[in-house]
Amino acid sequence: MASISKEPNGRRTVQFVGADGKRRSIRLGKCDQRTAEAVKVRVEALNAANIAGHVVDANTLEWLTTIGDDLAGKLAAVGLVARRGSATLGAFLSEYVSRRVDVKPATKEVWGQVVRNLLDCFGDGRAIATIDDGAAEDFKMYLVGQGLAPTTVHKRLQFARGFFRAAMKRKLVRSNPFAEVSARATMKADRERFITEDETDRLLAACPNVNWRVIVSLCRYGGLRCPSEVLSLKWQHVDWERERILVQSPKTEHHPGKATREIPLFPELRPALEEAFDVAREGAEYVVGGGYRQAALSPSGWRHCNLRTQFERIVRRAGLDPWSRLFHALRASRETELAREYPIHVVTSWLGNTPRIAMKHYLMVTDSDFRKAVQNPVHNMRKSVQIPVQQPAASSGKGPQETMQPFENQGLVLSGARPCETLPESLAERTGFEPAEPDTDSRI
Repeated sequence: MASISKEPNGRRTVQFVGADGKRRSIRLGKCDQRTAEAVKVRVEALNAANIAGHVVDANTLEWLTTIGDDLAGKLAAVGLVARRGSATLGAFLSEYVSRRVDVKPATKEVWGQVVRNLLDCFGDGRAIATIDDGAAEDFKMYLVGQGLAPTTVHKRLQFARGFFRAAMKRKLVRSNPFAEVSARATMKADRERFITEDETDRLLAACPNVNWRVIVSLCRYGGLRCPSEVLSLKWQHVDWERERILVQSPKTEHHPGKATREIPLFPELRPALEEAFDVAREGAEYVVGGGYRQAALSPSGWRHCNLRTQFERIVRRAGLDPWSRLFHALRASRETELAREYPIHVVTSWLGNTPRIAMKHYLMVTDSDFRKAVQNPVHNMRKSVQIPVQQPAASSGKGPQETMQPFENQGLVLSGARPCETLPESLAERTGFEPAEPDTDSRI
C-alpha cells in the first residue's frame, strides 16, 4: 500500500515500498488531497503489477497516456514505468535490440529486417500502447502484401511476438497483440531439390580450383553448413587415423554441448580433402583457403559473400539450372541419403540438427525411393515371411524329427490334457509377429 505525506507548505509526497523492498518517494509538489489520492491509487496499481509480474490494468495504462512528462519522469525514476521516450515503437525497438547483448550480431541483423517492416507499417512515432490485435493482423497482411514466402512471414511474426512480449513485461502494453497472429510455415515444393551423385560429379568437375571442390564436397558429402561450418574447418580437426572430422558449429555454439560435433570421414570426402592437403601451404590452418573465410566473416556475423554468385556459375558450367537455396540443397541431399542407411538419431547427430527439423526441412522423397518401391513390391515381402523354415538334417537319423508345419498350425498342449487335445482357437489369440503390448518407443 502507498501513503501520502503532507508538508507544512502544502507539498505532498506519495511513498511506497517497491518490489525490491526499498521505500520510494514521488514528490508531487503543491497539490490538493484529491489529486494526491488519485496518483496514489495509480502508484499502488503499478507497484502491484511490478511485484506480481502481471500486466497493468487498462485504466491505469490509459491514465499513463494522459499525465505530463514531469510526473511520467518521476514514475520512471522509481522504476514503476519505462522512460516515456521508450513508449514509441521506434524508440522501444531501438532500445530493445541494443540492450540484447546475449544474442549474436547476425541475429540482430535478422531482427533488423522485422524492425524495418514494423516501422514501415506503423511509423516510428506510433505509440506502442496503441498497437492492438487488429493492428497486429494488419501487419501480417502487410507482410503478405510484400510478396514474402509463407515461411518468412511466419518467422517475422514470431520475432514481432517476441518484441511485444518484452514490451508487455515492461508494462508498455496491456497484452501481446501478436499472441494470436501467426502464419503457417509451408515449404514450397519447388524449393526442394535433391542433388544426385551424378550431378555432384558434374559440379566437382566444373569447379575452378581445389578450394571449390572442397566446399562442394563438404556440403554435399559432409553435410556441413555453408559458409560458417565449411570455412571454420581446420586441418587439426581432420583425424585421418580415426577417420573422423570435428566440425565447429558457429550457428549452434550458444546451445550447451552444441559447439562442435563429430562426423565420419566419409569415403566421398577423401579425394577433395587429400587434394587440398597436398597443395596446402606450410602451416595452413584452415582447410578452405583463398581468402574466402576473411570475405565471409563480417563484424555482424557470417555472410555468403560472393560464394552464391560463384557457385551459380559453377552450376551453369556443369550444365545444370541453379536451384533455390543452393548450399542448403547439398546438405539436405546428404541427410536424405544418410537417413536411408542409419537411424535418425545417428544422422541428426552427424548433421547437427534434430529429428523434427530434419523431417520438416531436410528429408526428401527422391526418384530412387520410387524405383526401390517398384523393384521390391510389398507383396513379395509378405511371401518371403510366409515361406516355412526348412528342417535341418538329423545328425544320426534316429533323433526326434522337428515338424515342418508353420508355428501357427502346431497344437499347443494344455497342462493335464489328453495327448491329442489342443488349445481351442478361441482361447489362443493369434498375435502374429508383433508384440502383444504396444511399442512405447517413439522413434521417428
